[in-house]
Amino acid sequence: MKFEAARRRKFAAGDQYTSRRGNTEMSDWLHNLSVLWMALTIFAFTYLLAILVFAGVTILSTKGRTASFKSVSPGMLPVLGIIFGLFVAFTAAQVWSDSDRASAAVSREASSLRAVILLAGGLPPEQETRLRSLVREYVEQTVTVEWPMMARNAASLRVEPPALAEVLQLVVSVSAQGAGQQTAQREIIAALQSALDARRQRIIVSRSEVNPVKWLCLYLQAICELLVIALVHCDNRLGSAIAMGLFATGAATSVLLIVTHDRPFTGQISIGPAPLLQIIPEKTAN
Repeated sequence: MKFEAARRRKFAAGDQYTSRRGNTEMSDWLHNLSVLWMALTIFAFTYLLAILVFAGVTILSTKGRTASFKSVSPGMLPVLGIIFGLFVAFTAAQVWSDSDRASAAVSREASSLRAVILLAGGLPPEQETRLRSLVREYVEQTVTVEWPMMARNAASLRVEPPALAEVLQLVVSVSAQGAGQQTAQREIIAALQSALDARRQRIIVSRSEVNPVKWLCLYLQAICELLVIALVHCDNRLGSAIAMGLFATGAATSVLLIVTHDRPFTGQISIGPAPLLQIIPEKTAN
């Protein structure tokens, strides 16, 4: 019992160093904002870039430079816009794929644990009660400890969940009597393996996010588009401001859509543990 208690403490606290390190990441504060504040931050930053580009071109647009600026071909605008759109599409494709994988992993984990609970009826009553208690303990530990770690991008695969490990040991140690218990024992082991694999996939996906290089390339492409807009319309400040404002709004909207779904388990729009909570066994009366 002391050994199991130590393992549970390690499962709950073993990743605290990783968690503290994860909290130092620059993007944590942005992903943890509400959607409203996240939108205000992204739109403000994008508009600031547009204002800086507009001001720079306006200051440099003297009589001697206006002709040179106007020589920039307007045909560059659709080309740069298409490239920016492709950057957004490729980045969004990764985000949607990670979100789908995360949702599928949570659903598979819940389904596998539900199968374990149902198949436990084929075991002796004492083992069935203990198994249901351990599954409940695992779900509660996952929801209260592991889910916040995944939200901080700090969950780790270094330590196996003690409750499921004990369930596996319990099922393997059962002396099956009859073909029914043997089948139940075999199917429970397979369902536990599926649940553990789903958990691994869930944690792996929780660490996925759009890397800084992609964000840098995306915003550099947006700056190039803003710069060309400003150069092409350097003799018409109102028209330039309107065009740049519209593009900046579209770019900020695209970035907001990606950031809100960037980390599947982080932020106001995230995947929750509802499927696991729905299959949690009821406490058995003592």
